[in-house]
Amino acid sequence: MFRNIENHLVEWKNRYNRKPLILRGARQVGKTFAVQKFAKEHYSHFLKINLEQQKNLHSLFDSLEPRQIIQELTALFQVPLMNEHSLLFIDEIQVAPKAIQVLRYFYEELPELHVISAGSLLDHTLSDMQYSMPVGRVEFAYMYPMSFYEFLMAIGENGLLQAIQSYRLNDTLSSVIHNRILEILRLYYFVGGMPEAVKYYAENRELSGIEQIHSDLISSIQYDFAKYGTRKQQESLIDVLNYAARNIGRKVVYTHVNKNTTSQSIKDAFLKLEMSRIIHLVRQTKSTEVPLSHYHRNDVFKPVFYDIGLVNHLSGIRLVDIQNLITAHEGALAEQFVFQELISNNLIWKQFTPYYWLREAKNSNAEIDCIIQLQNKVFPVEIKAGKRGTLKSLHVYLAEKGKKTGIRFNADVPSIGLNLTAQVNLPDKNDITYNLVSLPLYLAGVLHSLQLEEMEN
Repeated sequence: MFRNIENHLVEWKNRYNRKPLILRGARQVGKTFAVQKFAKEHYSHFLKINLEQQKNLHSLFDSLEPRQIIQELTALFQVPLMNEHSLLFIDEIQVAPKAIQVLRYFYEELPELHVISAGSLLDHTLSDMQYSMPVGRVEFAYMYPMSFYEFLMAIGENGLLQAIQSYRLNDTLSSVIHNRILEILRLYYFVGGMPEAVKYYAENRELSGIEQIHSDLISSIQYDFAKYGTRKQQESLIDVLNYAARNIGRKVVYTHVNKNTTSQSIKDAFLKLEMSRIIHLVRQTKSTEVPLSHYHRNDVFKPVFYDIGLVNHLSGIRLVDIQNLITAHEGALAEQFVFQELISNNLIWKQFTPYYWLREAKNSNAEIDCIIQLQNKVFPVEIKAGKRGTLKSLHVYLAEKGKKTGIRFNADVPSIGLNLTAQVNLPDKNDITYNLVSLPLYLAGVLHSLQLEEMEN
């Protein structure tokens, strides 16, 4: 199965100022598979070591001498690692922090050797590094579950993928194409983007085995919890895991997670799952201009999960007759999908940080699902599961912040409304004139390329 990161790896290989690459992502999102496929297609010599499985290799990195390390690896595995035709892949590097430190010396002393490392709990190690971090001597790339577009490719729907990726503002999409994509989108909601589940569906075209795959993936996540601390801390992680999947897009209230556990313990569990890249925390921001990180609140957030298929599994939804399955979860799934697409289709070398806006005022509460930066402009984004839905909060935001353009994702065909009018209930404003860019949910992944910032000029 093709993964978008493969294009980035080729560009990295051919770059003259290439640095050792650290690939970051949650467990089972396909990091190892992608690197091995890339190595097979582009290198004469490839050596993969797994520092979680091959603990006897840890001592090799104690010397911090890259030439000695390479000589010893070559002697052990009889794989020449000397030039640009060789790739060394250090998997699960987080279990041997000194190996992370050595990456600096690979860059400084053996720049001709291509080195990639990866780890599923890497962020925990990076935050607790007792050794000096090789700042400026390594580069990062981020990997997530398969996006909807990668899913379309995996199941052979390249024509629909082309229709999506070639879309530009003011283009039309026929109802035939639109409805077909919505059918597959609903399928993706339940299969999700975990590569093992996608591969199973692509090969078998049925859903009966996917529930078992999802169950095994959740079990592997919970197995990792044993690495996080005490039994009580592990119990909090399980509580938060289940709460997050069932409360996508809702402001977190710690007492709703477990009223018998302290707020600090619940908060710590959220942060640990964020560092593990199992959940993403969408933080509240009051910023109306870039950067959105100004005036954001670390302690006010709502969760989205790293994979929509696992959301449904944790919510207890069975994969039976999904085309006719209507649940109270539809709005949450739409929000989960849009955030997952925005995150996974961002620049591979840059981590996407999601935000939302919340106005808590007497008789005038409002909430915008997502606040997004496109180039250097800020846009409010509303997410609807169906074709209809009020835009009251969007109108309040545009009026209060003096913005001209809002974005809506829903189940309808794309459209653009210019110079629309709406009434608002604000002390100093009664009505506004605004633009509305309305896009089908499945276009979330191409939002960054639509040049909407021109509408704010």
